[in-house]
Amino acid sequence: MKAILVPVEPHSFIRSVLDAALLVAGRFGSHVEGLALGPDIPEVIAFDVPVGWTILSEKEQREHLSRSQRLFEEFMLSCAVPRKTEAPNEVTCDFLGQQLFADSYIGSFGRVFDLIVLGRPGAQDEPPRLATLEAALFEGGRPVLMVPPASPASIGETVVIAWNGSTETARTVALAMPILRKAGRVVVLSLDGWGGDGPSGVDLAFRLERNGVRAETAVRRLNTRSPGEAILEDAASFHADLLVKGAYTQSRLRQMIFGGATSHIIAHAGLPVLMAH
Repeated sequence: MKAILVPVEPHSFIRSVLDAALLVAGRFGSHVEGLALGPDIPEVIAFDVPVGWTILSEKEQREHLSRSQRLFEEFMLSCAVPRKTEAPNEVTCDFLGQQLFADSYIGSFGRVFDLIVLGRPGAQDEPPRLATLEAALFEGGRPVLMVPPASPASIGETVVIAWNGSTETARTVALAMPILRKAGRVVVLSLDGWGGDGPSGVDLAFRLERNGVRAETAVRRLNTRSPGEAILEDAASFHADLLVKGAYTQSRLRQMIFGGATSHIIAHAGLPVLMAH
């Protein structure tokens, strides 16, 4: 994971997002690239205005861009992260462009990165927004690291894989392999009564071993819990600092109507979550 994208906009826990990006970058010697996320006037005029956004004047756009760039560059400076280095495995950074980029751009531009780091969406339409996360998940084709409001102390030391045998989760596990190989502990978590037809957690753990990942398995009962509640509670019981989960293994529309594990985790996760669709 040598190329990490961090869309930046001012919100209450952007520092947590940047902290998380730097933690991952430190494990892989990555280049971290930030860009300013916000409404772009030509795009807003051509398409629908995203919920919660207003059309900004050119002056407001410049101010928004300036604040985002300053947040990113001051953080990297405080952490002594250079823009360039001769050392191949040293963390570096850069800030892209002199304009605001909208959610649709994150979905397309993110395809050339190894990881996209975003904040966990809030309940309201204020940033970080669900629209940004879903654009990255549905359009990016790359893994997304969703970061909670509190800065994590570590990422990827103890990893829990929420395994339900689905295509989406299989894809997420494949994209997470660089992290899994470096983890100190990997737990493949299965829940009785959750998931469809597909290989078992034992099947996955056996094949992970073939790839140099020492994985253990755990099966837990739902009892009165929803799958989303159970995944978060059981991950916490293992003291996990990263959850790996396929996103929207049920359709997004179904989850909006009936709820689902992904929707619950997006709303309530207290640890970083690596997701892909």
